[in-house]
Amino acid sequence: MPKPEIHPKWYPDAKVICNGEVVMTIGSTQPELNVDVWSGNHPFFTGTQKILDTEGRVDRFMKKYGMGSANSATSKEQKEKKDSKK
Repeated sequence: MPKPEIHPKWYPDAKVICNGEVVMTIGSTQPELNVDVWSGNHPFFTGTQKILDTEGRVDRFMKKYGMGSANSATSKEQKEKKDSKK
């Protein structure tokens, strides 16, 4: 049996507030939760996310693992060279 009076008070209808608006209600140990970002305004969920590739990391990854249409001819040539050395 759990010990009485050691658990925090539970609020089944706690309000999640973003930019002064109630965006959803959830269960929490606090009556109100103030957040800066939620799924309604986060770029990943709204589809406005942009991938910033300032150092060519994506291209380097694609080249390393032979993915992508732009590097597919180059990667095939590199694989053939590696296979001929074996």
